[in-house]
Amino acid sequence: MDSLVPSSSAVTNRMSRQPRRDTPQELAVRQILHRAGLRYRVHLPVPGMPRRSVDIAFTKQKVAVFLDGCFWHSCPSHATSPKSNAAWWRAKLDRNAIRDRETTEHLSALGWVVLRFWEHEAPTVVAERVRDAVMTRRQTGAG
Repeated sequence: MDSLVPSSSAVTNRMSRQPRRDTPQELAVRQILHRAGLRYRVHLPVPGMPRRSVDIAFTKQKVAVFLDGCFWHSCPSHATSPKSNAAWWRAKLDRNAIRDRETTEHLSALGWVVLRFWEHEAPTVVAERVRDAVMTRRQTGAG
């Protein structure tokens, strides 16, 4: 089978239905942050990078939060490697990791603090780290 195409249309259809935004973790983190009185933008386009967005963005403080799925972003603890069409999937997941690094570097160069979390991390812990970063930026006047 050609390693440049998905293994089947059924797999393509199933994977395309996976939530890309508003995941349960994302909703939980946003709810905690909102209850704490923090206001943010969701799915903010990354400036100068088409087809990329920040999951949760604090624009005044320039804090960008990404909640990465373990499969799609190759979590070191929970990533799995599909056996069917393995070369295609490896290339796809490697490209995702490269894109994540490029996005982080791009935003950092623009003066943003970039926070990345895995989907398995507890929303309360994630929200606390985000709140701390936002408060630090507010206090220092950064952003």
